[in-house]
Amino acid sequence: MSHHEVHPAELDIREVTHTAGDREVLSRVSLTAAPGEVVGVVGPNGAGKSTLLRTAYRQLRPTHGRVLLDGTDVFRTPRRSLARRLAALPQELPAEFELTAHDVAAMGRTPHRRRIGRDRLGDERIVTVSLEMVEMAELAHRSFDQLSGGEKQRVLIARALAQEPGMLVLDEPTNHLDMRHQFDVLALVRRLNVTTLAALHDLNLAARFCDRMCVLAAGEVAAIGTPAEVLTESLLSEVYGVRAEIGTHPRTGAPTVLFGN
Repeated sequence: MSHHEVHPAELDIREVTHTAGDREVLSRVSLTAAPGEVVGVVGPNGAGKSTLLRTAYRQLRPTHGRVLLDGTDVFRTPRRSLARRLAALPQELPAEFELTAHDVAAMGRTPHRRRIGRDRLGDERIVTVSLEMVEMAELAHRSFDQLSGGEKQRVLIARALAQEPGMLVLDEPTNHLDMRHQFDVLALVRRLNVTTLAALHDLNLAARFCDRMCVLAAGEVAAIGTPAEVLTESLLSEVYGVRAEIGTHPRTGAPTVLFGN
């Protein structure tokens, strides 16, 4: 996307446990993402998806276990240097008063700015390209607060892209987005060649865009593997309590979940 090569990172989540009060929200969760791999985290509400992602982008310290990015513990990495490698899209949409969409996206450049000899033109170009990638360049000078939920979501994805990270952690990146943009955003993530950990709601979108899926149920890994390995009728019945049939998408070959009784 820019003048320097982005090297995809390697993520290694090892035996992560997180206790809140006397409840284990996560219990010995282990998960890896190889450089360039897109790993989807799925599971019912309350399974611990957001908690797991927040430990991965260093917002929540696990009670036990470690999160390693390129072999280094994220909790031992200075924030600024972590921000050069990892960009996160949290679940809540912030209120960014008085800022334009462009300003919000430009915040992604902060970790890269040097005090002297700032490469303003290079930064600007990256911000513009990031906004173009999510189809928000035309609204760049609109106030962030006046954007719709879906437009805000796309600007925040542009901010993450502007960071030029080796690792993206996306918590429900398709929230607030209409169907076409859900598809476009995940297709964009696929093309970026950036290691990605994404919590996704929609099993069919996850199956279509992820190399591997990790199914969480009540804070534990219920299954992990390729979409075809993970999405079985018995797993859906056990984890989601639904009867479903698994088909195959005629064009992409991805497994497709057909809900029904």
